[in-house]
Amino acid sequence: MSLQPLRSWRFWIPLLVQTALITAIPAQAVYTHLTGKTVVLQTVPVDPYDLLRGYSQTLGYDISTLDTLRKLPGWKTLPLEARNSLKENTVLYVILQLPEQKPGRPIAWKPVGVSPDRPASLPSNQVALKGRVQYGQVDYGLSTYYLPETRRDEVNKAIQESQRKQSAVVEIKVDAQGNAVPLRLWLSDRSYEF
Repeated sequence: MSLQPLRSWRFWIPLLVQTALITAIPAQAVYTHLTGKTVVLQTVPVDPYDLLRGYSQTLGYDISTLDTLRKLPGWKTLPLEARNSLKENTVLYVILQLPEQKPGRPIAWKPVGVSPDRPASLPSNQVALKGRVQYGQVDYGLSTYYLPETRRDEVNKAIQESQRKQSAVVEIKVDAQGNAVPLRLWLSDRSYEF
C-alpha cells in the first residue's frame, strides 16, 4: 500500500476556518470601539466583602436592577411573566440620554426608556444599550474588568472609597446594535483605562 501525498486544501481549509473563528471573537469589540458612541454609566456599590476576585473587579450599575427599569417608559411593552418580572435570557434595550455636560469629570447618562426591540432611530443625544436578563439582573457585558497586576491594589482601594460616595462612573462605547465595550473607569477625578 503506497502513501498518497497530502493535498494542500486539507491543510489550508482547516487553517482558514480556525483563523476566521479566532479573529471573529474580537472583531465585534473592535467594531464597537471604532464606530460606537461614548456613553457614561453610573455604578452602584457592590458587596465590599466580595469586591476582590483575583485580578478582576466586579462593578454594578443602576440600570442593571429590574426595580430601576420598572420605573421607565416602555416597561409594560416587555414580555413580562406573572409576577411582573422578566424571563431569564430576555433581551432588552435601555435608552440612555446625555445630560447637560459640565466641565471636568464625565456625567452619567440617564435612563429614559426601555424597549424589547432596538429602536430604529433615536435623537443624537440618546443611545440604546443592549442587555440580557441573567439571575434577576440585566447584564450588559460590562460588569467584570481585569486589572493589571501592578495597579490592582491601587484601583481596588480607590473603588472601595468611591463606591461609598457613589462617585464611580464607567465610560463605554456603544455601537448602533447596542453592543458595548468599556473604555475607562472614573473614580472621583481620576480615570483608569481598561
